[in-house]
Amino acid sequence: MAQTTMSIRIDETLKKQLDAVCNDFGMNTSTAFTIFAKTLVRERRIPFEISASADPFYCEKNQKRLKKSIDALNSGKDTVHELIEAGDE
Repeated sequence: MAQTTMSIRIDETLKKQLDAVCNDFGMNTSTAFTIFAKTLVRERRIPFEISASADPFYCEKNQKRLKKSIDALNSGKDTVHELIEAGDE
């Protein structure tokens, strides 16, 4: 099988960390990328989950705020307002 060279840019610190982890697995970085490429081609998908960021709705700060608001509503210390969506005016 013919071999080719591929160059990528990566943060220097990240590369050092990647090299160390690959070494722990008994392989080099080139082998790790080859495994990634073969899995991607075979499965026609990225072989791990990729997400942008956690939904801020579920962050601890927002959940505390929501609980506080619900408690205020349930105890009669707050009022319920109707949600008016744009275009419903």
